[in-house]
Amino acid sequence: MRAVSGTKDKDSIQTDIGQDVIDEAVRSVERRMDGDADSAGSETEVELDVSAPAAEADVSTPEVAPPTEDAAALRQEVESLRAQLEFSQTKARETLERLKEAHERAKDFQDRAIRSAADLENYRKRAQKEKEDVQKFGVEKLLKDLLPVVDNMDRALDAASKSPDFDSFQKGVAMTRKSFEDSLGRHGVKGFSAKGQPFDPRLHEAIQQVESADVPAGHVLFEVTRGFHLNDRLVRPAMVVVARAPEPVAAAPEPVAAAPEAAAPAAGTEAPKASEEGSSAEPQTSAPSDSSSGGSQ
Repeated sequence: MRAVSGTKDKDSIQTDIGQDVIDEAVRSVERRMDGDADSAGSETEVELDVSAPAAEADVSTPEVAPPTEDAAALRQEVESLRAQLEFSQTKARETLERLKEAHERAKDFQDRAIRSAADLENYRKRAQKEKEDVQKFGVEKLLKDLLPVVDNMDRALDAASKSPDFDSFQKGVAMTRKSFEDSLGRHGVKGFSAKGQPFDPRLHEAIQQVESADVPAGHVLFEVTRGFHLNDRLVRPAMVVVARAPEPVAAAPEPVAAAPEAAAPAAGTEAPKASEEGSSAEPQTSAPSDSSSGGSQ
């Protein structure tokens, strides 16, 4: 029989008891029970003499075996895994923080992109409205400058109907024309004169050519309408008449002297036909002889 005391296996004490000791204890218990039958319910003390038959029982505590190399390797591996776990957790926290920051930046960028798109749409609408206003009212400033010219023309016509003075009317029209040209000049419209200038197809439009000895050939003799520039851009070419050199007069033909009858026919002309009665060979031989004799005399 093996008796174990204690609650932990590593601290348990094991003792070996002989079989004869156990039998003796059982007989002693039976005798006690027979002698004290009348005093049931009382406590029975059992003295148990535990003795080893040969020698006292050796009580030995188990010795803890020293850690082996496998246990040390496992412990080292556990420490390594724990370090890796801590490193992974640290990296995970850092990654999570970066993701949060990236999410915040992305949200900020998205908000800014939405605001920029809204601003761009508002700018497009505003630019479209300004373009329409320019198309409708772009000439407002020019018209304000031209209205006084119209007023001056009305005054000139009114004065011409009341007074027959033509010189005053002409002077008033000239002044009105000058004010009109000044108004156009304030808006970049300037006229240019082409009279006497060499013909330039980039600035002039020829409608006619006239022979003239007063102006060199290829120059503008006079202009029908003036040309105009708008801020150095040609708006209307000048319509001009271009001078052309006069054609030379043909000389009178000189009188031609009458040629003698016996003279030989000119080179390239046909010889006179022979008469029907004579042979064709006789005139061809006689003509050179006559001409040669005449030339020699």
